[in-house]
Amino acid sequence: MKLRPLLDKVVLEQIIAEEKTASGIVLPGGEKEKPMEGKVVAVGPGGMVDGNEVKMYVKEGDHVIYSKYSGSDIEIDHKKYVIVKQNDILAVME
Repeated sequence: MKLRPLLDKVVLEQIIAEEKTASGIVLPGGEKEKPMEGKVVAVGPGGMVDGNEVKMYVKEGDHVIYSKYSGSDIEIDHKKYVIVKQNDILAVME
């Protein structure tokens, strides 16, 4: 299934933090927070949103950091995605 976001929406594949450090130390399970990093898998076309012209600044393949409590979580074909507005994306990691 392919997702096609509308207007200023961006589909992100969530990047889950490793439960083990590089040296092999297993991190405690505990309560996990929602990840705030993702890979852009689809970008809406932009356009007029709430009477303002929106230009899209992210593109497919970008690794981004987004606001902690933003977006809608979905799961398709056993993969977790989050759909956010472009203005919920805080930074592109380069």
